[in-house]
Amino acid sequence: MRTHHCTRRNFLTTLGVGAVSILASQKLTFAQKSASKPNIVFILADDLGFKDVGYRGGIIKTPNIDKLASAGVRLEQFYVQPVCSPTRSSLMTGRYPMRYGLQVGVVRPWANYGLPLEERTLAQALKEAGYTTAICGKWHLGHLNAKYLPTSRGFDHQYGHYNGALDYFTHIRDGGLDWHRDDRPLNEEGYTTELIANESVRLIEQHDTSRPLFLYVPFNAAHSPFQALQPHIDRYKHIKEKRKRIYAAMTTCMDYAVGRIVSAINQRGLTRNTLIFFCSDNGGVQSVADNGLLRGHKTLLYEGGIRVPAIAVWPGVLKAGAIVNEPLHIVDMYPTLLNLAGGKLNQALSLDGKDAWPTIAEGKPSPHEDILFNITPANGAIRCGDWKLVHNGNLGANNTGQKMEQNVFELFNLAEDPYEKNDLSEKHPKKLAELKRRLEAYANQAAKPNFSPNRMPKDFKVPKVWGCSD
Repeated sequence: MRTHHCTRRNFLTTLGVGAVSILASQKLTFAQKSASKPNIVFILADDLGFKDVGYRGGIIKTPNIDKLASAGVRLEQFYVQPVCSPTRSSLMTGRYPMRYGLQVGVVRPWANYGLPLEERTLAQALKEAGYTTAICGKWHLGHLNAKYLPTSRGFDHQYGHYNGALDYFTHIRDGGLDWHRDDRPLNEEGYTTELIANESVRLIEQHDTSRPLFLYVPFNAAHSPFQALQPHIDRYKHIKEKRKRIYAAMTTCMDYAVGRIVSAINQRGLTRNTLIFFCSDNGGVQSVADNGLLRGHKTLLYEGGIRVPAIAVWPGVLKAGAIVNEPLHIVDMYPTLLNLAGGKLNQALSLDGKDAWPTIAEGKPSPHEDILFNITPANGAIRCGDWKLVHNGNLGANNTGQKMEQNVFELFNLAEDPYEKNDLSEKHPKKLAELKRRLEAYANQAAKPNFSPNRMPKDFKVPKVWGCSD
């Protein structure tokens, strides 16, 4: 060791002071780059209403989500897609679902398609940047064969289910088991929300900190079927309607799970180098959820269907209690997170998402000239500045891929009318024409939509276990 030190001193002396400074600078830069790769924990709720969190004045108890809201930045105009699969695909690709045929409905268990294999996923991109990648929860982007499963799409580790609407206790969907670890069948007892939290905590506790972690936690709560643990149900005896009572219990259980994940991060001493992002995958379901004063609900392109609670937390980096009112979309998370991770954005398929970090961290204006909320053969919506155009907004999530005879356009100024009560299409014909042209331009770029029937085809044979390997 002594000889080594002397040799190094002599070597540096020979190089001179200038070279020493350069080497030190290079070493510091490398250290800074390594330290600048934050752990990323992305938590996605399922069907959570805009007002179904305590910090918005909702009646459901969500103390852990409320703590995140106090500790981080609240994104008050954060948009997603009106239903599950399109939102998840937007996050995974940074591209609007209409680019690859997932713009109508969701990927049903019997679908013969999924997220196209040529799409580069966020998990793949972060893995290339040196991250350990894991998903705990709901995939919902296809399980046609092994190539479509999470461990083939960039995730080192998978745990949870492929479909929506599985039984929370038996993990059965339409007669087939839908519970897996590393894309292999897993027979396991327990309530899914708690199991997802267990696995997430385990991964955090056992994570090798020599590499940054990307942990994606898409809960199936509080999506139907409406099933909850009795202790949580007992907290809401004052809610008379049974399904609303159970929905509240499911949401509180998910909140506890969020608290456990945050606690595990704190206990590992990872808080200062971990970005936590929380949001819902779409607006709340009309019959049970509370979207506040926002118009509409899940499946609709009004604000209640696509504007969701969203929080970004990174202590020491993001200002606690900050509020951002600039419009952003979940497609933005792909380039935003990749840039923070030092990943590469150069890829064959162009991105719709924009780097939203200056907006999130500094409150700068939205990077978008316009935001496409969706475009299908039947309906669509787009926002440009404060103006929003809605085409056939009352149709819901079209799941046929067919054009409709109905052809109604509505124009709203969200700055003056955030609850979409006043249609201004007749008063502002030029603005209406402008946004219609923008929407039509996107329609002309759209891929042919994939769709599967809402109900299982009579000739479809349910497998014993959903998903397969080949």
